[in-house]
Formats: sequence, structure tokens, C-alpha cells
Amino acid sequence: MKGLRVLVLAMVLALGFSIAGAYAEEKKEEASPVTGSASVAVLNKYIFRGYELSSHSFVTQPSISVSYKGFSASLWSNIDSNVNGTQSVSNANYLSNQGKKDLNETDLTLSYTYAIDKLSLTGGYIYYGTDYTAETDEVFVTIAYDTILKPVLSVYRDINEYGGTYFNLSIAHSVPVYKEMTLDLGASAGYFAGSDNYWKTYESSTGAYTGKKYSGFHDGMVKAGFTIPIAKNVSIQPMVQYWFPLSNKAKKSVDGNSYNPNGKLDDTLVTGINFTLSF
Repeated sequence: MKGLRVLVLAMVLALGFSIAGAYAEEKKEEASPVTGSASVAVLNKYIFRGYELSSHSFVTQPSISVSYKGFSASLWSNIDSNVNGTQSVSNANYLSNQGKKDLNETDLTLSYTYAIDKLSLTGGYIYYGTDYTAETDEVFVTIAYDTILKPVLSVYRDINEYGGTYFNLSIAHSVPVYKEMTLDLGASAGYFAGSDNYWKTYESSTGAYTGKKYSGFHDGMVKAGFTIPIAKNVSIQPMVQYWFPLSNKAKKSVDGNSYNPNGKLDDTLVTGINFTLSF
């Protein structure tokens, strides 16, 4: 069923690209309102909000997106070269594929952005098509301000399997290095508040997840990389990220079990390269 849903979503987005392309061709003498990008990232790990979702492998993450007058749609996937369990990936059915290559996630994001001078307000929906855990859905809002550090505050709310709210504040700054090459720096911090019983924490007295619901400062990340143009509308971005837990709760273990039901967070280094085509 998941594969069928993802196929339908992909077909819908592909149709959108066809329509957008036709519209852009008709309007080729004018500045096209249709923009988009296609990219492929190759990384040593897949980290999502601090959770380690791959181990002893590399991941390939293709994505494609299109925007028209504030409306955007994108598809993103994760391909793990060698399936292994982690403290955040323990699904027995999924781990029956251990040692194999697997396309284990495809996400669809739909959003709308409204800009007021330097302020941008975005609202949207994300469908997570995952193999290693139950599929779920989120809605989100984002506030961004176009100034020197480009601060962005995002709030995500799970409306399906894992009721909870995730807050993330990020900053970023690019410094010209040589011609059109830039040094790109950034950092982010996340706070999570679980609201349904899935997020009950581990208690030593019961030997199970029966404690209060997990909440607290969650993940931090700092990153650096370069954007290097190699052709018209084509660039590569070598990068490095350092992820770390922001609180004792985020990294806590109880009797050898993660306090957080989704798995504890570790200090983790991510390296890789991204290839991007803009249109």
C-alpha cells in the first residue's frame, strides 16, 4: 500500500512538472514564475532531528521540487546502501533486510509561502513514507527573516502516528570566497514535546516505557560547506555537519535502554556532497 501511495504522489508531482514546463514554454519571452531544482546528496549517515537512522553504510538522497507563485511541491527519498539497526531503528520486519540496499523513505511536501518585504511565512504538509517505522503525516509553519543570519523558526506537528510538536530555530550565512563560490555556515537547535502515549519514557521500576511523556531541548547541529558552481544552474556542495544532544534527557539511558522511546541522541559527524540543478 505504501508503494502505491508513493507512486501516485510521484505521478502527481510529475504531472505538475509537465504542466509547469508547458506553462513556462508558453511564457518563454517573459520571466517565468515557475522555478525548481533537482538534487542528489551522498552522505555517510542519515540523521533526522538528531536521530541516527543509518549505520555502517552510506545514503543517497535524491530530491526534486517545483514552485509557482508561492506554492511548492517536493519529493525526497533516502536510499540506504546497507541496512543496519541503530538505537532509533529497531523494527524487526525492516531489519530482516539487514545487509541489503533499500529505498527506505520517500516524503512528499506541499507548502505555500507568503512574503512581506523581508519576512516570509510558510505553511504546509509533509507525508513521510517510511519502511523502518509507521508512515505518518505532519503539518508545519515557518517564519523566516531575510537578514544577515537568515533566522528561521519552524514548528512541526505530527497529526497521525506520533502525536507531538517539534520546534526548530536555525541560522545560516554565506561568505563569498572566489568568484561565485561561497562558504556556507549554519546552526540549528530543536525542542520536542510529545503529546500522545507513544512518547512515554522508560522507567526502571517497571522495566518498560511507562513514564511521563518525553519533552525537552532535543537536538543541536552546526554545519559548514562550500557551494561551487560548475556549470550554468549546476553546483556541488561538499559539506560537514556535527549533530549533538541539547539536554541530558535527549542523551539519557536507563538500565541500558533509551529514555526517549525513539532512541537516544549521540554526538554524530555527517559528511558528504550534494549535486544541485536549478531551473
